Amino acid sequence: MSNDFLDMIRFFGSSLAVATLIAAVCSVLGVFVVLKRVVFIGITLSQAAACGVAAAMLWHLPPLAGAAVLTVAVVVLLAYPFENTRLPRDAVLGVVFVLTACLSILLVSRSGFGLEKVKTMLYGNLLFATHHDLALIAAILLPVLAYLLLFMRPTLYSFLDREAARVLGIRAALWELLFFLALGLAVSAASKVAGSVLVFCYLVVAPAAALLLSKRLWPVFLLAAAIAVSATFAGMYWSYVSDLPTNQTIGFLSACVFGVVVLGTAAARLLLAVPTRRGAGDRPEVGP
Repeated sequence: MSNDFLDMIRFFGSSLAVATLIAAVCSVLGVFVVLKRVVFIGITLSQAAACGVAAAMLWHLPPLAGAAVLTVAVVVLLAYPFENTRLPRDAVLGVVFVLTACLSILLVSRSGFGLEKVKTMLYGNLLFATHHDLALIAAILLPVLAYLLLFMRPTLYSFLDREAARVLGIRAALWELLFFLALGLAVSAASKVAGSVLVFCYLVVAPAAALLLSKRLWPVFLLAAAIAVSATFAGMYWSYVSDLPTNQTIGFLSACVFGVVVLGTAAARLLLAVPTRRGAGDRPEVGP
């Protein structure tokens, strides 16, 4: 197994580093996405990024530029205060998702690209990540992560306690917009290589599992990153030795980890809820 693992590392090369970086950063960002209960924004932004990549390649522009422009445009649209209208934000997200998903197919159908290039464009493939992709993604994701860590406090108050944010003089709407702009940039960069489905997986599955395992924020961040990176390594190893699609294998294993966490936490709650029999002289345990 050790020889296979070393062979896998040599085979994937920079792809492994790219996947690890995307998994770690997107899973940390995803904690806020899950806490804010805007999970659908992850797949919408990922699909918008894929549509931007398709448009850019059709018009011979840099793929990342197309993904970034369209993703940021969607973020700005979603910044509109839909709470003051009869139209819920989720409905707008749904419309944008359908629009970009369909437009992606229409664009590539007119492109004349081969099937494999079309699949890579729309769904991503970590196998094709290069050293240039690693440098580009690091230049975007690492500053986004630094921004989140530096401005954790106002972002957290804006997401979880708007009343407290107002009392503290924190402009919640502004900090939400800044977070989603950072999220949009991260998603646009990651989707170019990892594809919309895998990026959505990183944004939702690992953070959801981490939130089940801990109620404290910093352990949740660490657990989310650890789960995402572990599933990435395991998925890439399994896809290498079994000749399976890499992205889908990682997503499948991530979902399996989530299922194990759900079952484990449910079993733990049941065990803790079962009353124990006490003798006549037994006293209940008293403690903090």
